[in-house]
Amino acid sequence: MSHPADYERDGVILIRNFLSAVEVAVVRTELDRYVREDLASKPLDARTLERDEETVRNLWRLEQHNAFFRQLGERADIKAVIAPLVHGEPVLCGVETFNKPARVGSGVPYHQDNAYFCQTPPDMLTVWIAIDAVTEANGPVFFVKGSHKGGMLPTKPSGVRGNSIGMAAPSSVPLDEQYCGLLGPGDATIHHCQTIHHSAPNTTGHPRLGLLLVYRGSHTQTDPQLKAIYAAAATATPPA
Repeated sequence: MSHPADYERDGVILIRNFLSAVEVAVVRTELDRYVREDLASKPLDARTLERDEETVRNLWRLEQHNAFFRQLGERADIKAVIAPLVHGEPVLCGVETFNKPARVGSGVPYHQDNAYFCQTPPDMLTVWIAIDAVTEANGPVFFVKGSHKGGMLPTKPSGVRGNSIGMAAPSSVPLDEQYCGLLGPGDATIHHCQTIHHSAPNTTGHPRLGLLLVYRGSHTQTDPQLKAIYAAAATATPPA
């Protein structure tokens, strides 16, 4: 189960076996089917490709495009875990993937998710579920514990498709003092939308597929200033 006190302190928590092995297998099968059979008929903004223009880097808005993933994100048992962390009624805002495919999976620059989400108060989070094992070598996510308490820091356009806005300067916390999300299939991290995090490219032969569920408290509202900054970055580097 989640630990609200740990989450409030650190801005990131680890939950082992968030999904069972059977559930992970079903997710993988449905993602494969969706990409193979459905993705070509979806809008361009339903996915981001890697630089090879072939391999899927991200799937976006799965809750809009796929009933299975919408139902997963609306599960009562998952929302019960999320509710105390967002200080209210959880609203599913997104189901997406960060595929980090073998050898071509691109990195993610230092960023805070609320630069994209633009919500106030920042009662919003991401459940990052490992579908593949996440190792030190294949591009794990590094989190700066406690950084969610420091508010939103200055940003700059990153030029990275699918992660168009990053922090103007990387964290000063050394890498070996950051929390590294090493996960087995079905394990999950949950991180606050202001927690600073990043990941390296995947140069190994092992993919690092993650399924992300994004929630906000029903009481949050869009911050127009944050939204304007993000819109400019997304226009400069569209996700598709």
